[in-house]
Amino acid sequence: MTVFYCAKCGTALTGDLVTLPVVPEVDNPDHGRDKETGRARSTVPGGCYAVDPEPWGAPSVAAAGPRRRPARSAGRELLRVATIGDTVSAGCRNSFVVHPDDVLPRLEPFTLGDNWLGCCGPTGANGPNLACVCGSRLATWAADCLGPNELHLDPVRVYAWQQGGPGDRR
Repeated sequence: MTVFYCAKCGTALTGDLVTLPVVPEVDNPDHGRDKETGRARSTVPGGCYAVDPEPWGAPSVAAAGPRRRPARSAGRELLRVATIGDTVSAGCRNSFVVHPDDVLPRLEPFTLGDNWLGCCGPTGANGPNLACVCGSRLATWAADCLGPNELHLDPVRVYAWQQGGPGDRR
């Protein structure tokens, strides 16, 4: 079991989560959308997390050539305004993808500027939009009706503690 903590103040951000070997595939993001909010089902099931090895989130940069994305991420594309043509994420690699319900009660929306754009929820395209109680902007939630429903914890601003392992002395 793993618990995620804020690297700045040490606040626990999640309860015990189980590691998934890969970020689950999204076959059809429209399947199973919540009729009230328009949000897709979360990519990661509750009580679990996965490490996303691909760049994800802001900033976006112009693609050097035709965009090729892995088949597993076809339904996980963030909504981005195409002001500079085809773009790709230049965000961090190895972000921790968690179910929104596993962290949202512990985080506060950071809604300055464009961070919370979207008609039914945040698009996640403008960078971190959730903060710890200490103010550290450490998570990006994408949950607009036209995109995925994913919450990514920044691997630089959070740390994971695996409980029950050989080094755990609690």
